[in-house]
Amino acid sequence: MGERKGTNKYYPPDYDPRAGGLNKWQGTHALRERARKIHLGVIIVRFEMPYNIWCEGCKNHIGMGVRYNAEKKKVGMYYTTPVFEFKMKCHLCDNHFVIKTDPANLDYVILSGAQRQESRWDPTKNEQVVPETKETQKRLFDDSMFKLEHGTDDQNIAESSKPRLVSLFNRNESVWNDDYTANSKLRAIFRKSNCEVKMANVKDNTLLKKSSLDIPLLPEREEDRKMASLLSMKLKPTVDIEKNTQLLRKQIVSTSSLPCSSFTPAKEKKALRILNSSTNTKNLVKIKKSIESSVTNNETNNSESDTKKVKLSNSLVGDYGSSNSESD
Repeated sequence: MGERKGTNKYYPPDYDPRAGGLNKWQGTHALRERARKIHLGVIIVRFEMPYNIWCEGCKNHIGMGVRYNAEKKKVGMYYTTPVFEFKMKCHLCDNHFVIKTDPANLDYVILSGAQRQESRWDPTKNEQVVPETKETQKRLFDDSMFKLEHGTDDQNIAESSKPRLVSLFNRNESVWNDDYTANSKLRAIFRKSNCEVKMANVKDNTLLKKSSLDIPLLPEREEDRKMASLLSMKLKPTVDIEKNTQLLRKQIVSTSSLPCSSFTPAKEKKALRILNSSTNTKNLVKIKKSIESSVTNNETNNSESDTKKVKLSNSLVGDYGSSNSESD
C-alpha cells in the first residue's frame, strides 16, 4: 500500500527533489489537519473511551468505547514508558475532559471534566481467576518450595470446589433439559408480569385524570395502606350530616340565652304544661295583675320618698342659712 500511494502522488513540473520530499516542498505535513498543533507537541488522534464516565458539564452518561478526536501530548515518563495526556470535547455539550495514561497500574486516570462510573470490584471475592502479581511470579520462578506450596493450594481449592460445580451442573441439566417447557414457563411469567404492569398503568392514568394531576405515581406499599386506613377512620363521622345538624339545633334551642341560667329542658316542659292548662291561666292573669299593682305602688312610694328627701334637704339648707343670718 505504501508503494502504491507513493507512485500515485502528483508531482508538479516545478518540483525540486532537493527540497527533501513533496510535503516539505509544499510546506505541509503528512498528517494534514491532525498535525496543526504539532509545533506545540500536540497531535490529533482517535481516542476510544476506556470505561464508562459521567460528564461534569451536561451530567450525561458516556459509555465505554465512544470515540473522540483527542489532542495527544507527552507529559512525562514512567521509567522508560512515556505518559500521554488526552484532551477531548464532549459530543453532548461544550465541556472538555482530560484523561492521562497510568502505566504503573495499567489504567487511565481522569484529570478533569468527567467522573468515572465506579463498577470495580475485588475479583477474589467473586472467586474469579486472578492473574498473579509480579512479585508472586518472580517467587514462582526463583523459589521451588514456594512453587510447590502454591500448586498444592491451587489443587486443594479445586478439590473443594468440585461438589458445588457438580451441583450447579446437575441443576442446569434438570432445568434446561427440556428447553421448550422451560421457555414456556418463562414466557408465561413474563406475560403475567406484563399484564399486571398494563393494568397498573391504566389504573394510575384513570386516577390522574380524575384528580387532574400530572405527576408520576409510585407503587403502593403496606405502610401507605395502613396510614390511609388510619386517616379514614379518624376523619369518618360518627353520625350522618342531617342527624348531626338536627342535634346541634336541638342543643341550641334547649340552651338558655343567658350566661348564668339554671333553665333546663325539664323546667321548659313544666312551664309549657302550666301554660297549656286552662285552670292555671286565670291564676297567671291574677298574678300578673298583682305584680303590676305592686310595681306601681313601688313607683309611687319611690316618688314620695324622693319628695321627702328634697324637702328635708331644703329644710336643712334653710336652717343653715337662717343660722348664718342670725349670727350676722
